[in-house]
Amino acid sequence: MAVGGSLAVQGPARNYEGGITAFVVITCVVAATGGLLFGYDLGISGGVTSMDDFLLKFFPSVYHKTKDESHHESQYCKFADEILTLFTSSLYIAALVASFVASVVTRVYGRKISMILGGLAFLIGAILNGIAMNIEMLIIGRLMLGVGVGFANQSVPVYLSEMAPAHIRGALNIGFQMAITIGILAANFINYGTAQIEGGWGWRVSLALAGVPAILMTVGSFFLPDTPNSIIERGHHDEAKRMLQKVRGTENVDYEFQDLVLASEAANRVEHPWRNILQPRYRPQLVICTLVPFFQQLTGINVIVFYAPVLFKTLGFGDNASLMSSAITGVVNVVATLVSIFSVDKFGRRGLFLVGGTQMLICQIAVGALIGLNFGVTGEGSFSKVEANLLLALICIYVAGFAWSWGPLGWLVPSEICPLEIRSAGQSINVSVNMFFTFIIAQAFLSMLCDMKFGLFFFFGGFVILMTIFIFFFLPETKNVPIEEMNRVWKAHWFWGKYIPDEAIIGADPEK
Repeated sequence: MAVGGSLAVQGPARNYEGGITAFVVITCVVAATGGLLFGYDLGISGGVTSMDDFLLKFFPSVYHKTKDESHHESQYCKFADEILTLFTSSLYIAALVASFVASVVTRVYGRKISMILGGLAFLIGAILNGIAMNIEMLIIGRLMLGVGVGFANQSVPVYLSEMAPAHIRGALNIGFQMAITIGILAANFINYGTAQIEGGWGWRVSLALAGVPAILMTVGSFFLPDTPNSIIERGHHDEAKRMLQKVRGTENVDYEFQDLVLASEAANRVEHPWRNILQPRYRPQLVICTLVPFFQQLTGINVIVFYAPVLFKTLGFGDNASLMSSAITGVVNVVATLVSIFSVDKFGRRGLFLVGGTQMLICQIAVGALIGLNFGVTGEGSFSKVEANLLLALICIYVAGFAWSWGPLGWLVPSEICPLEIRSAGQSINVSVNMFFTFIIAQAFLSMLCDMKFGLFFFFGGFVILMTIFIFFFLPETKNVPIEEMNRVWKAHWFWGKYIPDEAIIGADPEK
């Protein structure tokens, strides 16, 4: 048996009938717009915090520090300010708390309702940020944005995994990550454009335009059907079967519907999913739903996504050059995510994880070395034009590695591996761990850069080594496996198999 996983399963897997229908593609595209919320915010905050007018209004001490040429202060420390980082990080602590509430809403009322609530909360936050007159109003707006992100990130990946046929589940689920990257890219170019507005109010446009993806998601979700899994979960079997037939484009859905009903019956016997997920039989799902988002954030990607303009400005790029450089990384992010969409169901999850991890590690070492050679530990130095272009190229290659591996797969894998009885709890753990460490990185990065200098990139590189080893040994391949039959994969795994009881395998006998 291959270390890290086997493609063998216990008994034959179901081959459900039905193909790719326009209905399921359209619903998944609409649902995936929830990723625009998350992506737009990821991209917008770093650009706004590098704008002079924004800093002068809310963080004058930081503004004056960046403009003061009379002191030879380390380039690493010019943006280090706890309240400035709180502007970025407060959203993610709110998203963490909201994800637990969203878990209950998603299970009891369905995925659709959770998406609508997320869109409305995000819209309120965008309005508050756009009209903010003081730092308190700004932070409250960020907290509301966090509620929206928590609900969207809880419900959208689950919705996509449940709607999609097994053989294209990866591609459709990565539509969520694709929307995130489009949101980041749009935010980067909007920041570049609004920075040119005279009069000191360009940052308001950047923040207020977050309302556009919020409206798209809220309105779009009103017209979405709920998933067959969710409809069964709430006891409407006839309606669920009709929806499954519509989604799959065929009347013959008996095998798949039977498996969904069996999974739902097992789920209904579980009164406390949070307590249940701690049982040994769910140990693989608990570990993966915890460690994958943990490692996803410790790749260091948010150093680039949140603070790319600030980082480039710190390293000597001009105002416009720093914003344009971050926009270039945004383009790379989108293109590389397209690669993942077309390859994830062909080459599998493990291969992309391992290749992407190796690529990111090499780039992080090179970036850290390049910054160290030019700025040393004092933070005094500069890049030549050639060195600046090389740094940008290395960061783009790093972003590409993340975008076709840990970016989309960090959302896909946890959303597809959990049986129905713990799915909401598992996804909530995934979102909450993700948001918690996003908060930690967002809050600590500028101080870490000040204290650790170029060594910060080696710090994140160490975690990339650990996470790549973890994937190699402990993540089995899940491509083309029906979501309700995922326990077959765990049962066949060299390490996780001992945790999975035989009765957990649904549909092992095709005549059952």
